[in-house]
Amino acid sequence: MIRPLIIAAAFSLSGMAHAQTAPTASDIASYSGLHLAAHEGRADDIAQLIADGADPNARDGSARTPAHVAAFASHDDVIAALAAGGADMNALENRVYDVLTIAAVADDPDLVSLAMTLGNDPTLITSVYDGTALIAAAHLGHHEVVAHLVAGGAPLDHVNNLGWTALMEAVVLGDGGADHVKTVQILVEAGADQTITDRDGVTPLGHAKARGYSDIISLLE
Repeated sequence: MIRPLIIAAAFSLSGMAHAQTAPTASDIASYSGLHLAAHEGRADDIAQLIADGADPNARDGSARTPAHVAAFASHDDVIAALAAGGADMNALENRVYDVLTIAAVADDPDLVSLAMTLGNDPTLITSVYDGTALIAAAHLGHHEVVAHLVAGGAPLDHVNNLGWTALMEAVVLGDGGADHVKTVQILVEAGADQTITDRDGVTPLGHAKARGYSDIISLLE
C-alpha cells in the first residue's frame, strides 16, 4: 500500500535536497581573485592568477570553490581553465554538491559532458540525501542530461537515503509528462533495475499505476 503522507513528506525533503544555493549578491561582492574571475567568466585570467599563486581550490563562505562558482554561472571555459590549473573537479560545497550535479540540476548537458571529461566522477555521492547527479537529473526530468550521465557511467541503481533510485524519482517526483517519460525510457533502455522498491515495497510501476501515468506504465510493463 502506498502511503500518501509519507510520499508527500519525502517529496518535500527531496525538493530541499535539490535546492542548490548559487552565490548571493553579498557573496559576489566579497569575491576577489579566482572566485571573482570565475563568476565573471574571465577564463583568460585564470591561468595567470594560478601562476601568481592563487589556490584553485580555495573556498568561499559556503565552501564553494571557483569551479562551483563558474558552474553556477555556466562558464564552461572557466571550468576548463581551472581544471587545467589543478582544480579538484570532485570537490563538494557545503550543500554537498559538485560541478556535475550543479550542471545536472541546471539542465546543462554540455557542462555535464565537460565536467566528466575533466575528471568529475559521475559515481560521486552528492546532496545531503546521498544521491547522485543522475538522481537529481531524473527527478527533474532533464532527460538529455540523464542520457549524458548514463553514457558517462553514472550508477543506474544507486539508492539514496530516501530509499529511491533515479528511476523511482523520475516516477514519484515526476509529473508523468513528456520529459519524465523520456527520462524513464532512457533509464529502462540502459538497464535500470525496475524491481528495486521503495521502503514500502512499492515498485516504480506500482507508483506509475497509482498516478495514472499511462505512458510510463507502458514503458515499465
